[in-house]
Amino acid sequence: MAGEYEFDKSSFSFKKARVTLGKVLWVFAKYLALSILLAIVYYLLFSLVISTDTERKLRRENRMYEKIYPQMQEREQMLSDVISGLQVKDNDIYEEIFHTDAPSMNPVNSMGFIAGSDSIPDRKLLEYTSKKADNLLERSAVVEKNLLDFFSVVGASLPPLTMPIKDASYVQMGASVGRKVNPFYKVEVMHNGLDIVASQGTPVLAAADGTVTSVSISRKGLGNVVEVSHKGGYVTNYCHLADIRVKKGQSVKRGQHLGDVGMSGNTYAPHLHYEVLRGGEYVDPVNYFFASVDPEEYMNMIVISGSTGQSMD
Repeated sequence: MAGEYEFDKSSFSFKKARVTLGKVLWVFAKYLALSILLAIVYYLLFSLVISTDTERKLRRENRMYEKIYPQMQEREQMLSDVISGLQVKDNDIYEEIFHTDAPSMNPVNSMGFIAGSDSIPDRKLLEYTSKKADNLLERSAVVEKNLLDFFSVVGASLPPLTMPIKDASYVQMGASVGRKVNPFYKVEVMHNGLDIVASQGTPVLAAADGTVTSVSISRKGLGNVVEVSHKGGYVTNYCHLADIRVKKGQSVKRGQHLGDVGMSGNTYAPHLHYEVLRGGEYVDPVNYFFASVDPEEYMNMIVISGSTGQSMD
């Protein structure tokens, strides 16, 4: 009734109210504003009180990174100071003995050293190096063809030659097989694989065709591990994974996505701990990367992995 009648002050009586477009629009605007305000309040309450699994996981990771970030900054500064000091000492030594600057940071790129200390003109040196490189490439192509022909004739299978991280460079190589300093206990222990530094979530790929013989989930040691058995008595292990995308007994192809780089288990930072076994014995995984990179990159990988004295797990 209140919406249909209104009080007339001049006659002190009620009379039927006239409905106008302005009044209808005003009532509609009030209800619309109230609805929007309630929707905003509900959304804020939902977002502040209720968290999704992804949000909770991201918050845990952020808290973890907040704890280790100051330590990483200190270590980075310390390493930077040490590297600067070593560079100064190297330059002094090379200047004293060879009367030239120390070689560049590229472990096997000695062109600057040779050109600076040799009397051979740069043009002739480059021509000679180019011819030698072309000759080596031709020879390597012949060797590769003969190797493939041999395996096809005898019916044997190739070893796991593909890198488990696509387009990984030598700068991502960490400690390889051997006695290395453990980052947690600061003592030398046996390190049975190769550390490949990569950001969390980087796809981990199968190094060759094979069968998944084991899938381990753990918060200790090597963490989440996928084991793949290959023909010829080879076994590859992919450790510290964040996510696993295969199951035990599943057949996989070379380059197939097995999981993602993570920090499961005891690890200092996100990386892949990659192991290769032949006949039950651990072998150096770097020895099988020669088919995936060029010769210079391969030599750099050998130098870096062999000279790194501390592992990441």
